[in-house]
Amino acid sequence: MAGVQTNNTVSSDLMTTMNGAKSQTSTVDEAQDRFMKLLVTQMRNQDPLNPLDNAQVTSQLAQLSTVSGIDKLNTTLQALQGSYQTSQTLQATDMIGHSVLVPGSTIDLADSKAIFGVDIPEAADKVSVTVRNAAGVAVRTFDLGAQQAGVVPMVWDGKSDAGTTATDGSYKFEVNAVRGDTTLAAKTLSFGTVSSVTTGSAGVKLSVPGIGNINFADVRQIL
Repeated sequence: MAGVQTNNTVSSDLMTTMNGAKSQTSTVDEAQDRFMKLLVTQMRNQDPLNPLDNAQVTSQLAQLSTVSGIDKLNTTLQALQGSYQTSQTLQATDMIGHSVLVPGSTIDLADSKAIFGVDIPEAADKVSVTVRNAAGVAVRTFDLGAQQAGVVPMVWDGKSDAGTTATDGSYKFEVNAVRGDTTLAAKTLSFGTVSSVTTGSAGVKLSVPGIGNINFADVRQIL
């Protein structure tokens, strides 16, 4: 039959079109249009003695539907991501000027006063915090005893274990939390005040002088 294209050949063309929709820059709508044109051509020119396989057509339509569905899902997710970041930015701007506890191990002692904290992942039998000077020498040790899981804010009056007043400046501190014979992964929290908010591909960032740029989700407590 002159001008008749075999089912296998047209089916191959259909599969090429489907695969191309995933890799070429053309839109899914354009791929659907090409697919339907090829399908109509195939049906018009099918061999009466070897008609088009319904299962094969159904499979090809299902593939096209899947590609279209994935494209729509990606578009929806991108819109949701943009909306979420905008909402998060608005929430973050409300934190400008507020003090926060965020992951960090630095204490800034000023006028014999410093604020910091620890984050305990689960109930502990014993928690202790050690403050060290620039030389690494222990200046003050706090015995917090048993603590429940959560954030524990702390205030240091600048007094050393010897009863003297420590010099204002920057100190480091560490936390040790145990339950029975198990050491818990407690974290140290530094204190700072949010000065500005930035957004970008990395998400929403809070600028905290003396600490740096931190993720919005890293804020453990607002004071």
